[in-house]
Amino acid sequence: MNKFLFILFIGFISVTSVAQTKTTNDLHKKYEGTFALYFYNNTLRMLNQSDDKDFDELIKDIEKMKFLMIEKAERNFSNKDYVNLVKGYQSEDYENLMTVRSDGKNFDVYLREDNDQVKGTVILVNDSSNLYILDIVGRVQPNQVTKFFSSLDQNSEIAKKLKAFAGDAKDEKHKH
Repeated sequence: MNKFLFILFIGFISVTSVAQTKTTNDLHKKYEGTFALYFYNNTLRMLNQSDDKDFDELIKDIEKMKFLMIEKAERNFSNKDYVNLVKGYQSEDYENLMTVRSDGKNFDVYLREDNDQVKGTVILVNDSSNLYILDIVGRVQPNQVTKFFSSLDQNSEIAKKLKAFAGDAKDEKHKH
């Protein structure tokens, strides 16, 4: 087993006991087979093999994270589904912190606070073909959301590994 897969395996241990939002978990069940990854803070740090200090700063307040990617056309995910998804987060006391448009993507950031402490963050990244959900126990600094997603999406060694892993997982799915 190569080092990267071993690190991912460590991140997946005890995943079923990780509590994320009910809305995210329900969405994952509804779209069974959707690409999903689970990470703890220490797993994210291990993936940062180049010791990128900026990335470490971005993830410092993340305890756990669930990442889902829904291919909208393949899953018949509509605008109405998106509206219902947002209503689900709002019903769990998540409040919209901000909406940002960047590089053809819409970023919606929702926070859940308890005693003025951020306890959960949901980042929805929506473009014409995909919906990405980052359900985080903890937080990402609000002014760093697009940078955080860019780090995961395209600009780092971590992103290359995630994309390679996602491609391998998709290839395996289509073989069956």
